[in-house]
Amino acid sequence: MPYVMHDLEVTAPLPRLELPPDATGYALVLRRHGRVVGFLMKPAAGGATIEPAALAPIITAEIGEKLIEVAISEELHSADRLAASPMPSLTVAICTKDRPARLGRCLASLLPQVEQGRADGQAIEVLVVDNAPSDDQTRKVIEALPGVRYELEVRPGLDFARNRALGSASGDWIAYLDDDVVVDRGWLAGLREAWAENPDAGAFTGLVLPFELAMPSQIIFEQRGGFRRGFDKIRYGARFPANPLYPCASGIFGAGCNMAFRRDAMLALGGFDEALDTGAPLPGGGDLDAFFRIVRAGHVLVYEPQLLVYHEHRRELAALRRQYWSWGLGCMAFLAKCYHADPAVRPIIFRFFAWWIKYQIKEAVRSLRPHGPPLVMVLAEVWGGIAGIAGEYSRSMRRIERIRRAYP
Repeated sequence: MPYVMHDLEVTAPLPRLELPPDATGYALVLRRHGRVVGFLMKPAAGGATIEPAALAPIITAEIGEKLIEVAISEELHSADRLAASPMPSLTVAICTKDRPARLGRCLASLLPQVEQGRADGQAIEVLVVDNAPSDDQTRKVIEALPGVRYELEVRPGLDFARNRALGSASGDWIAYLDDDVVVDRGWLAGLREAWAENPDAGAFTGLVLPFELAMPSQIIFEQRGGFRRGFDKIRYGARFPANPLYPCASGIFGAGCNMAFRRDAMLALGGFDEALDTGAPLPGGGDLDAFFRIVRAGHVLVYEPQLLVYHEHRRELAALRRQYWSWGLGCMAFLAKCYHADPAVRPIIFRFFAWWIKYQIKEAVRSLRPHGPPLVMVLAEVWGGIAGIAGEYSRSMRRIERIRRAYP
């Protein structure tokens, strides 16, 4: 039951969409002059044909106001100013474990942009951190790619790998990509644009769209919002009055599969918390914690939608259930840490708990309606959250100390 994905330039004549017989819908990545401005998903019958005349009002309803906003913005902002703003040196780090095929795909999408950036005079290195591998397949992938540096991190855990990259990177900025993403053709340009417009920033995050919508689990995840954070540029600072749960609701900032930090800022914070993102016991929370600590330290975090990647969502329903469970677990473990480490935000944490409970109740009720989210996914996130509240961060700290002793 796939959704067919298309990448459309709205300033060009719209195509006729012809869906295969097994399709259940279509998804459109919408661009204006190459810049991503919207995304939509629509159910449709298999074998259907959507004519341009029918497609135009659908797109207009979805992004008509956005197109006007973008057109005005292009008049007000000079592309020459952005082009004339050289970005500091950059390390692009990919932390991986036993997924050489996905890693190769990610690098294949990234390296042409890196090579062009180097040709334009930008200092860019690509660093792959192999986290507690079970074989040498990742090393072999890297050996076949000149210009990509390999690092081994024997201690198992994503944030051990992230910190290995942070400590060994040569760039003034470090961008982190997950191995299961494919970068958009404008990813590096989006990062340059974000920096040119926000040279005072300490971190950037970007838009994440689906790589495919081929399986029911992927469609369910994207229909619930996926990793998307919208198509507007957003600056987050010490305060953000639009959100009363700020900065504890740090999921608003972006996703860890597509983020960048000023390296000295992260080093000053001590890097990533290695008790989060520890694998199966606590597979999340590290990105939320990093975003939270960056803004609490007084840095600006900027969300830039042109910093776009495509993420391969979980293909099995059981894996998607575990992802929602890990979201609940990681979120509440992160907040439990904040409660003890940053007493000033405790009132916000209590407000977040109240909001989270109400939200989950609403989602459970919505699951009983047609086209609502599957109840099993809602409950998975709830049970994960309960586990996170019930001391998982403290248990993880003890596990991490054992790992550190085992790998001195």
